[in-house]
Amino acid sequence: MASDSWAQAVDEQEAAAESVSVKSAKDKAAQSLLNKLIRSNLVNNTNQVEVLQKDPNSPLYSVKSFEELRLKPQLLQGVYGMGFNRPSKIQETALPMMLAEPPQNLIAQSQSGTGKTAAFVLAMLSHVNPDNKYPQCLCLSPTYELALQTGKVIEQMGKNYPEVKLVYAIRGNRLQRGVKLQEQIVIGTPGTMLDWCSKLKFIDPEKIRVFVLDEADVMIATQGHKDQSIRIQRMLPKNCQMLLFSATFEETVWDFARRIVPDPNIIKLKREEETLDTIKQYYVLCNSKEEKFEALCNIYGAITIAQAMIFCHTRKTAGWLAGELSKENHQVALLSGEMQVEQRAAVIERFRDGKEKVLVTTNVCARGIDVEQVSVVINFDLPVDQDGNPDNETYLHRIGRTGRFGKRGLAINMVDSRMSMNILNRIQDHFNKKIEKLDTHDLDEIEKIAN
Repeated sequence: MASDSWAQAVDEQEAAAESVSVKSAKDKAAQSLLNKLIRSNLVNNTNQVEVLQKDPNSPLYSVKSFEELRLKPQLLQGVYGMGFNRPSKIQETALPMMLAEPPQNLIAQSQSGTGKTAAFVLAMLSHVNPDNKYPQCLCLSPTYELALQTGKVIEQMGKNYPEVKLVYAIRGNRLQRGVKLQEQIVIGTPGTMLDWCSKLKFIDPEKIRVFVLDEADVMIATQGHKDQSIRIQRMLPKNCQMLLFSATFEETVWDFARRIVPDPNIIKLKREEETLDTIKQYYVLCNSKEEKFEALCNIYGAITIAQAMIFCHTRKTAGWLAGELSKENHQVALLSGEMQVEQRAAVIERFRDGKEKVLVTTNVCARGIDVEQVSVVINFDLPVDQDGNPDNETYLHRIGRTGRFGKRGLAINMVDSRMSMNILNRIQDHFNKKIEKLDTHDLDEIEKIAN
């Protein structure tokens, strides 16, 4: 009996862990889709890139204009038609590698808005032979919605190149058995793509010239996708070009990337911690959420704020705070996880357009959202992980919403207990950056930090 209850406890633990893992994967996929929906142009990314070449003796080529790439005229028209005037940082070094002959494999780290989707789409469109009416490029995305977003980029960039066709290998797109696809580019999710390559034989994997795996960090967070992706890769010819992209590169992502991409060139972003040099960080001691709110109002009364983002730990706190700020006649937008991705995108667009001056949000908004006018980030609650330890990565992403585009920024942390003071001290130690105390009742002091 004891062993039965122990087994049940283990099952429950595993189910809980799986539930957390599924939620994490969904959150990552939703965040990635949100970033794609709200991007109207490239982020002016100040991160430097580090390039590790497969052959370190080979000269490193980078380009400053799209003309240098000697693209087909219809593709150059497509690039300019999408509003790209010159290559972004990652495109400068990635595109010459992706377009080289013979093809070169690439593992690249790229944040949202850096132009990596346009880069690998351009590579696929460039390597396709439109006279051959069969699939030549496969592109894997972790979700149906992300596949559609990438497909839109292919359609936009290739609109002057109608000979190249696209098909979606996604759940619900059922084809008759025995069909041989005539489209040159197939974009889809791992499960359906694997079926089309092996069981249903719609695609001949031996004829694939380019294999793109996008959003690798989201991909491996989704159960089954990792193994399906590896099984597809093993069916492809040795000379097939492998391109893998990920926003983050934890050890699990690196392990996966190395299994998928043999002999790669690697492009990594240099550490984001450098952005902290442009952000002044302070903390305010409070005894309750009401005191935190009072401190917030004092800060607002003393300095001119273009726009502010305020981060809360729970939806409940975020809703309460947005309501209190509205009562004080502040123009407030509220963003939280239960909203549909399209609803979130609409809220962010309004904030970006300046229709609201304050965005109150939970962690859904910590990554990848760039609003040039944000001058202050306030951590109403400090970020912690599930075990109550400081979530340093989320802290960095949160306060990184200010100090963008080379400007100076201001981050203020609300501390309301001995426990949260301990968390703040550990964050301070982790980044080796002093976080100064701020007295929000001293208006002169607040004005001083704003200057």
